[in-house]
Amino acid sequence: MHSCFEKNRTFWKNHTHPFMVKILFVCLGNICRSPMAEAIMRKLVSERGLDADFQIDSAGLISYHEGEASDPRMREHAYRHGYRLTHISRPVRQGDFDNFDYIIGMDDSNYDKLRHLAPTLEAEAKVSRMTDYCTVHVIDHVPDPYYGGAQGFENVIEILEDACAGLLASLV
Repeated sequence: MHSCFEKNRTFWKNHTHPFMVKILFVCLGNICRSPMAEAIMRKLVSERGLDADFQIDSAGLISYHEGEASDPRMREHAYRHGYRLTHISRPVRQGDFDNFDYIIGMDDSNYDKLRHLAPTLEAEAKVSRMTDYCTVHVIDHVPDPYYGGAQGFENVIEILEDACAGLLASLV
């Protein structure tokens, strides 16, 4: 586990007034996986009454979809599971490495690119893989459903629900 993770976990467990935890989920285009992770995490945080304690966002490594809504297929599958995807795509910005405590990539390519973009070793330590937080699924990446069928979107939601629950459990 990363030192940033251990530091925050220790702080949360030793203080009655937690500080705001800032999480950025990242995938390639920010129209499928990362906005879905954002929506799942927001819902989990809200269900626990922790909205004021978290800042949650998502971004993409490419700006091709900047300003677009999430993929309509992902929005449809999200809605069936009780999530609303309202996020508008944006690329990762250099300032994100200063503004967020956790920067979580969906696959090895995202993880490697984020580590390469990190301006300092401290910023690089904030980068992790989404599947590092899975507690049920034994998987090393969240597959990109963009070019697949309906089952791919369902699979992504299932993996992200597991990983987001694991992430939240590790923080509170």
